[in-house]
Amino acid sequence: MTSAAVIATVLGYIAVLFAVAWVSGRRADNAGFFSGNRRTPWYMAAFAMIGAAMSGVTFISVPGSVAVDGFSYMQMVAGFTVGQLIVAFVLIPTFYRLKVVSLYEYLDDRFGVRSHRTGAWFFFVSKMLGAALRIYVVCAVMQLLVFSHYGLPFWLNAAVTMLFVWLYTQQGGVKSLIWTDTLKTVCLVGSLVLSIVFIMQALGMSLPEMTREVAASPYSKMFFFDDPASDRYFWKMFAAGIVLLIAMTGLDQDMMQRNLSCATPRDSQKNIVLTAVSQIFVIFLFLVLGVLLYIYMDRSGLAMPEKGDQVFSQVAVNGGLPVFVGILFVIGLISSTYSAAGSALTALTTSFTVDILDGTKRYGERRLTRLRRIVHVAMALGMALVILAFEYLADDSVINLVYKVASYTYGPILGMFAFGIFTRLRVRDGWMPLVALAAPLLSALLQYWAYEAWGYRIGFELLIYNAAFTMAGMLLLVKRHEK
Repeated sequence: MTSAAVIATVLGYIAVLFAVAWVSGRRADNAGFFSGNRRTPWYMAAFAMIGAAMSGVTFISVPGSVAVDGFSYMQMVAGFTVGQLIVAFVLIPTFYRLKVVSLYEYLDDRFGVRSHRTGAWFFFVSKMLGAALRIYVVCAVMQLLVFSHYGLPFWLNAAVTMLFVWLYTQQGGVKSLIWTDTLKTVCLVGSLVLSIVFIMQALGMSLPEMTREVAASPYSKMFFFDDPASDRYFWKMFAAGIVLLIAMTGLDQDMMQRNLSCATPRDSQKNIVLTAVSQIFVIFLFLVLGVLLYIYMDRSGLAMPEKGDQVFSQVAVNGGLPVFVGILFVIGLISSTYSAAGSALTALTTSFTVDILDGTKRYGERRLTRLRRIVHVAMALGMALVILAFEYLADDSVINLVYKVASYTYGPILGMFAFGIFTRLRVRDGWMPLVALAAPLLSALLQYWAYEAWGYRIGFELLIYNAAFTMAGMLLLVKRHEK
């Protein structure tokens, strides 16, 4: 696949994306930008969320991870499903009852303004790092396929990507996201299924033969119960999946802004349950694709790339398959990443404007619109700078890196919400920033000590310890006379 074909595919998709965003968001006011005016039909939100839960990281890193981790990711997906149910039936009623625009307004109502700002700042850091990692994946692939071919630097790659993301989200916000995420779901799932079909045909396999080959592959081992010290141990990944889903979806303004755009909590719950079921099948197909990619590389004699994240692009673009497979890869990659980036940019703008600048309470509609647009530009520039930083620092499978970052940054948010929901205690709000900063530091020390003392590796379940440290710190801040 030539660089010209890649450019044509990308520009074609971006043209369609801009058309959908313009039509759906051209009359959006601030309420439409922040919450979609709470008029989204639940089935539209559910279909959009199938794609929204996936990013370019999922599209590239999950298939590439099977060589090292097998199908162990499905253990975490089982935990995701339980976490989705907790979000649907515990968090959703609370958020609708309080009529929040930003999730972190709950912390203000429950504990006070310092807790509110602390939660918002931790979300800001979490989402900025996580979103930048996801966009970095696509920038790295586009650098390989296009920018390096023309001798263009990586910083220009990142700047162009964020410019397009800013342009298509700057008007409609959440109101546009529902429709652009729907486009993403169609492109992502379609690209995934058709890629499997084309690679299966290139290997000369029928569907039953492909099923037997994948089942017999050592890469398809799913459950790991033998070594509790391993990062892949079932109960560790299952528990981590539950808390990661609650933290990274249920307590994440980016993901929840779609769920909260539904008219009623009942509609939002239907959307979440359907999304949970769909996610199981889609991620399983990504892992099947990963096995097929490695089988194809082995049989065709392709050189194994340095990183598993590069396997899909290597086969799709340079593997001797029909050009259409490369086009499918680019469409799936671009659609998943542009949508995820636009969603994150909207959420960061919403949280910074509502939570940190207190814009919805301090300003009228006209001044709020001006403030929101300035913040939107600032968030896009900030994300571009973080992407550049990752170009020099990322050396792990990106799907693993995303969850490692989340284990530190989402822990205090999870701990504060859990303390608020499961207790009636009030705390001395002024000390909350200190507790929230101490919890990740103590978690890092625990992770180091457990390995040095016992050889025990704390994996993604670090988020649980992080939240527990936050809750323990909050217990020390309880106002005794208000117990």
